[in-house]
Amino acid sequence: MTDPPLLDTTRVLTLRDIHVDREGHVALRGVDADAHAGRLLAVAGANGSGKSTLLDVAAGLLQPQRGTVRRRDDLRIALLPQTTALPPHLPLTVTDVVSMGTWARLGPWRRARRSDRAAVADAIDAVELRPHATRRIGALSGGQRQRALLAQALVQRADLVLLDEPMAGLDTRSRRIIADAVDRLTADGAAVIAVTHDLSEFRRADEVLTLHEGSVTRSAALRKQSRARAASARA
Repeated sequence: MTDPPLLDTTRVLTLRDIHVDREGHVALRGVDADAHAGRLLAVAGANGSGKSTLLDVAAGLLQPQRGTVRRRDDLRIALLPQTTALPPHLPLTVTDVVSMGTWARLGPWRRARRSDRAAVADAIDAVELRPHATRRIGALSGGQRQRALLAQALVQRADLVLLDEPMAGLDTRSRRIIADAVDRLTADGAAVIAVTHDLSEFRRADEVLTLHEGSVTRSAALRKQSRARAASARA
């Protein structure tokens, strides 16, 4: 049996046999992963297991010492890091931050169109920040800032969205809003890779990849398994 193609009609990213050594420490060893349009891949594991390193490789911020990285041509990538060190006096409102998601389409000199402004407003509504639209981003809580940055990803219309523990330390409401926004991203056709140390945050993931000390210990296609069990029960 021959191996499947590294990229197909839905696969936007393929990682094969990825090895990363950081300052003498093996961060990833022999990792395989795929990102598919319209699907959520949850990457689980304890701190230091290699989750953030995997996102860096996927984003193109880090080149592996060994392995194959294939991305779909003209792939648009959005990366939401684990921490957002925003200065408290940064003179940008929530609307300003979310509007940055339109910059790649508009270029440096084009003015936002009515459709762009509508998309920004819709994304702000999606993460339930309408009452805070004109507030400075630095004045918001951590959960509200994270939601604003996820709204920016919604507006960006990226093909691949990379989330590094987007719910860490957040309250229940913010976690629910972020989970709903991730569902919206996949419904719109984006491939999403979300890093987490708590799989309960992403119960609706299509697939789970579990890392331990840089190696894959478990990989499962959750929704396929659920559909198969449901079909078996009906039979």
